[in-house]
Amino acid sequence: MSSDHAHEDAPPLTEDIAPGTAADPAVGGPDRATVTVDGVEVTVAAGSTLLDAVEAVDTADSVPALCSYDRQEIGPRSECRTCMVETEADGIVPACSHPAEDGMAVSTDAEAAAEARDVNLDLVLSNHNLRCTTCGKNGRCELQDAAIDEEVEEPRYGVLDDREEYEPLDDTSSFIQIDRNKCILCNRCVDACNDVQVEGVLRMEGSGQDTRIGFQSDAETMEDSTCVSCGHCATVCPTGSLVEKGIEDATTIPLPGFTQKNSIGKSVESSGRSKGPMTPKKRDADRCESGDPSANGSTPNAPAAEDVADDGWAGFEGGEWP
Repeated sequence: MSSDHAHEDAPPLTEDIAPGTAADPAVGGPDRATVTVDGVEVTVAAGSTLLDAVEAVDTADSVPALCSYDRQEIGPRSECRTCMVETEADGIVPACSHPAEDGMAVSTDAEAAAEARDVNLDLVLSNHNLRCTTCGKNGRCELQDAAIDEEVEEPRYGVLDDREEYEPLDDTSSFIQIDRNKCILCNRCVDACNDVQVEGVLRMEGSGQDTRIGFQSDAETMEDSTCVSCGHCATVCPTGSLVEKGIEDATTIPLPGFTQKNSIGKSVESSGRSKGPMTPKKRDADRCESGDPSANGSTPNAPAAEDVADDGWAGFEGGEWP
């Protein structure tokens, strides 16, 4: 094989895709499929997953599927593995990403599948801030619902409190609050930010136990990121990790001397400066398209960020830089 031919057969390069962005392949086949779930036959549409079939019947066991959103082309990511089921053909598989194929037989109450779901749910809970009473998503949290359904009284791998590894609450944005101590790394927010809103603000960064929500711009806080405050990330978050400001305490149960903010010990507050009507990334992109020579980070007519709060920009409500 010549080197030229080998080059032609090489897969497309992907080095321009930053880690943590969404690039999930499509799942499911082109045809409708009839699947048997716990002895009940169900026919699902083309492109469906086993989770679609499982959710179409009254199953023997509950299947949480915490990282699955199933709307707006978000996921599946098969990250949390709380949706494991047993199939005759392929053994134990994640239902959210396994394609539904005609003639498949699925069991939700198989012992190995149930044990896999329990173990993975406990692993998710072990890295979560379990202070539900002081969480704004109390009573409307998918992780809380799953733990109640599975009758989890104490996660077998401990909880975040045991390890005292709390991260500061990012309270710097005027619109979105980030509490990484409640993040289950489901990637829903990353998909919504990158694939649906196409803003490219969020990503998952780090590896192993250091994996966390980060920013494509390497910003340290939400205030310093290129976030446009659309709020889609908070809408799809299954827990209280990303919450819109103003409702972050909506369902908190007040305890004396114990609020959502002080429950984790420390929070990073807003600097109080305005970011102007457009974020720098959007502004530069817009100027590049219009051929403005001041693009590529050089904005001589725009005030410096540190001066914005003092020169009347704090009251500016829309439009482009003058």
